[in-house]
Amino acid sequence: MKDATPGRILIVDDEIPLLTLMEQYLARLGYQVEAFSSAKAAFERLGADPAGYSLVIADVSLPEISGPAMIRQLLEQSANLRVLVCTGSPFRLSSIPEPLRSRVELLQKPFAPPMLAEAVRRLLEGARSGGGA
Repeated sequence: MKDATPGRILIVDDEIPLLTLMEQYLARLGYQVEAFSSAKAAFERLGADPAGYSLVIADVSLPEISGPAMIRQLLEQSANLRVLVCTGSPFRLSSIPEPLRSRVELLQKPFAPPMLAEAVRRLLEGARSGGGA
């Protein structure tokens, strides 16, 4: 199984304008980005290449799946995957089981692009070093 390309990111958010902005912004920063507006499509893509991604940026207010269930499912697909939760809804990292929590970071909406870039950088550095976020 191949290792994830450094900086390969999958984004899932049902707010299309925000999804597009994040995708374009991160691509301009040099990341390989794939964006999906549904959890089902994102899971299908990730399932086809679970070791191929370093990071998933996910809104936890998707209609198809609950936030904590989605995050657990994502993290269980790949041992090296990190998740950046982007939400405008109340969300507590404590809802994620302790062994997985070190691979998750929360970014509350609304956020400025540099805040997104910093959170992505921190999580990807953690993935490269093998440590927590």
